Amino acid sequence: MKDTVFNSKITLNCQGILHEFSNPLIMGIINTTPDSFFEHSRKNSEAEILSQVALFIEQGVDIIDIGGYSSRPGAKNVSELDEIKRTTTAIQSIRAKYPNLLISIDTFRSNVADQALKCGANIINDISGGQLDEAIFKVSAKYSAPYIMMHMKGTPQNMQTNT
Repeated sequence: MKDTVFNSKITLNCQGILHEFSNPLIMGIINTTPDSFFEHSRKNSEAEILSQVALFIEQGVDIIDIGGYSSRPGAKNVSELDEIKRTTTAIQSIRAKYPNLLISIDTFRSNVADQALKCGANIINDISGGQLDEAIFKVSAKYSAPYIMMHMKGTPQNMQTNT
């Protein structure tokens, strides 16, 4: 049987710019948190972030995903303001050096998504599927930003109970 899924033209509309793809997309993860799942995804200085983005581009990554709130089981809550500071600084640095690179914001908070999109992010990647902040759908619509709907049970603080 012939694979027809990846033989067709796939498009992604980000804020009115149509991106065409004929292959699956690869996302590189950068966490601006001190406690994310994977230690090597943690990048906190501008130099570390830009170095990692350059490596990702060299490796063929299509989208850079920026997260500022650890979703590992048992992670501590982070204020919206701290999450915004962590992510928007990274997004602005990446956007300045790589103006055409697709950037996603990994957040479940509408205010964080709004600020990230204002700073140059293109896509919202929500681990809660809109369950923790329904206003995130309005932010996606406001910016015509693609929305990646993920799923988790509960919150990062209690997701391992009653699994």
